[in-house]
Amino acid sequence: MSTAAAPVRQLDAHSVGELHRAAEKILAECGTSATSGPLLRLVAQQAAAFSDTLRHHCRPVDTADGLFVLRGLEVDDAAIGPTPADWSSAAGSGAPHDIELLLLAAVMGRPLAWEGQQEGRFVHNIVPSPGHETEQTGASSTVLLSPHTEDAFHPGRAHLLMLGCMRNHDRIATTAASVRRVRLSDADVDVLTRPVLPILPDDAYADAQGYAAEAPPPVPVLHACDEGMTLRFDPAYTPLENADAEYRAAYGRLEEELARVSVAVSLAPGEVLVVDNDLVVHGRVPFVPRYDGADRWLKRASVRVPGRRTRPPAEAREHGYGQAAVEAPAA
Repeated sequence: MSTAAAPVRQLDAHSVGELHRAAEKILAECGTSATSGPLLRLVAQQAAAFSDTLRHHCRPVDTADGLFVLRGLEVDDAAIGPTPADWSSAAGSGAPHDIELLLLAAVMGRPLAWEGQQEGRFVHNIVPSPGHETEQTGASSTVLLSPHTEDAFHPGRAHLLMLGCMRNHDRIATTAASVRRVRLSDADVDVLTRPVLPILPDDAYADAQGYAAEAPPPVPVLHACDEGMTLRFDPAYTPLENADAEYRAAYGRLEEELARVSVAVSLAPGEVLVVDNDLVVHGRVPFVPRYDGADRWLKRASVRVPGRRTRPPAEAREHGYGQAAVEAPAA
């Protein structure tokens, strides 16, 4: 795994001020960062009024890396309080940063939430939680979080994933690997662009795991679109034992290539990692949780980009295991 620096976009002081003032205005009017219809409409209105300079910082991912780090926001370690013990106890912790992340998401596209995850919140708190150390979810810690496409099981998954760092005293790295950096044979690409296996819902979606109305749909891992190759990948929730030897071998070579080109991104407070979810798989290195209020703390936002054509048209017919994605309204 490479430790090469990720592409960085440095926010200028004026843009940081725009974001801060807009977040303050929204919190003053709504009194909370808990997302509601009025708050989301106000977020959209404020985001629509941002300067061209701020919008340029939020332009689409424009390198084969498939990601960038937005740098320049400020986080006061004392003011944000202790790292929550789990997402459900976070409540309004770091509320101004929830709003800032939502505003950035609204510039990049439409913020996205899931009815079946973290009670429908548009901004998730990602913290290590007791009892979840070895799961393949954001609440884990002591195991490698396998590289994966965010919400790969669902056709309505985000186009962009945003991870805003609140605290990371131990410099714990997020891993990321772009399909545009891998080298695969034409034969392997041909195999992996066929819909052979399903991707099952992950442990964060308990209701989806019991979905039995229809059979899990097989989906392609790779897809060639006009812009280049994209992927949909989650080995932890893909029943590879049900595929033939040729498919498993091609899948394994893709895993090896993604590991070869993977980079480690250790976020500092105030930095936001933006990942193109159609190009990049992300994960996290193992770490020993503190459980003392000083653990790594990220805020996560998902973004759908209207009109984007980077996925197979057949995805529109998938059932999504009964899970509903909710888009924030436009301005």
